[in-house]
Amino acid sequence: MEVQSQSMINQEERVLTVSAVDPNALVPTSMRGYRDIGSQGTWWLSSCKPGFGIDHLRDNSLETYWQSDGPQPHFIDIKFRRKTSVKAMCFYVDYRQDESYTPSRIAIKAGNTKLDLVEVARVDIFEPVGWVNVEIANGKDECVRAFMIQVAILCNHQNGRDTHLRQVKVFTSANSAPSEINPNFTSHLLAQFRDLK
Repeated sequence: MEVQSQSMINQEERVLTVSAVDPNALVPTSMRGYRDIGSQGTWWLSSCKPGFGIDHLRDNSLETYWQSDGPQPHFIDIKFRRKTSVKAMCFYVDYRQDESYTPSRIAIKAGNTKLDLVEVARVDIFEPVGWVNVEIANGKDECVRAFMIQVAILCNHQNGRDTHLRQVKVFTSANSAPSEINPNFTSHLLAQFRDLK
């Protein structure tokens, strides 16, 4: 059972929902009509404590987390091989467990490279427990098309320095075409070239 409550409103008056979900739910209920495209990107972190890196951010476990290490802001960069349509991003955070490590302001930027990133969403959240769903739109289209998405953790609750994020998911519309074609080769000779860049 999912309960949605209105949290704070960002600068563009877009409502942010914080979903209290069953701890075993690895995908927010409101995103079940969308397609997760996080595995199509290459992920990079600005910093991490040893043993709390990118593998914990993408392992589909709500018990593990990424912990940053260093001054704010903290960044997560996601680079796609092709220009990709991004509809929403979801973050699993737990203020009850993480307290001052919990983000309170998150900005999302999109572009072709780090040099031309444009902010497409900024949200303020207050003591969240569960999935934080952030819809991304560029004003005229339903999705943002980009080679790169950057998540910036701008500040934490209680002026915390490092941050904890338990999961991050990137979604596109269910009806958008896949950004990559992965052929299913049957011969070993051709299969070795499947993942060439």
